[in-house]
Amino acid sequence: MAVAPNRATRADGWIGRTVVQVLIGIGLLALVLAVVYPLLWMVFSSFKNNSELFANPWSLPGEMRWGNFERAWNAGVVRFFVNSTLVTAGSIVTTTLISAWAAYGLVRVKVPFSNAITGILLGGLMVAPTVALVPLFGLLQRLHIYDSLWALLVLYTAFRIPFTTFLIRAYLIDMPREMDEAAYVDGATRTQIFWRLVLPVCRPILVSAALLQALFAWNEFAFALVFISDSDRKTLPVGLMDMQSRLLTEWPVQFAGLTMAALPMIVLFLIGQRQFLRGLTEGMGK
Repeated sequence: MAVAPNRATRADGWIGRTVVQVLIGIGLLALVLAVVYPLLWMVFSSFKNNSELFANPWSLPGEMRWGNFERAWNAGVVRFFVNSTLVTAGSIVTTTLISAWAAYGLVRVKVPFSNAITGILLGGLMVAPTVALVPLFGLLQRLHIYDSLWALLVLYTAFRIPFTTFLIRAYLIDMPREMDEAAYVDGATRTQIFWRLVLPVCRPILVSAALLQALFAWNEFAFALVFISDSDRKTLPVGLMDMQSRLLTEWPVQFAGLTMAALPMIVLFLIGQRQFLRGLTEGMGK
């Protein structure tokens, strides 16, 4: 007599799980379409001409017009691309290394007033970059780095150190201290432990921090707009806006420039996605 209810219960549970999985799948599919479709539309539009773009905005291009990319490249994208690459690569190195060293000191070294330092870093997360535009303008002029890529490198590093330090610190908190003690027994110094032991072990979170910093620096607009006036030093976000003002009716060329600007970050994330997800999940788990 008890078999039928059990079977009914299992059937109801299976149906419920199936419905939930279908709903989750539909939601994920909608999310993928919302993210991927605009990118595909931008790429397809970059191969069209103006008449084809306005006559059939949702259709595939009639032919692959690679000349649009060449025109965008010659219109200044190459210069903006190099500037963004220099600033992004430099800020990744400085932000990641400084933050890793700071996180190591806060977690593994007995630093005086470490709690106060942690609180100051937490306060740095609450500072909106746009609020500091006016004082930063005068500061960069006194440092004689206004209107230079050095200004962006310093700002991108300074404003991202609090977040990156907390990210790496969360990963280091539960790392076994026995590794440090064993290295001390073998005669290693703190510097050697940091470079040869801690950094290799923290590779997943370092990759996560580097990718997040790359996304920030590559797409940052406000600082690049305010503190760079020379067109030869503009980064991609500001440079593409400037190019748009010069190519008012050449929409496919502008889409080609946007495609070239988005491609490096997409490729970079695809390369490092495994380490990126591993670093974030392990860090949040701790």
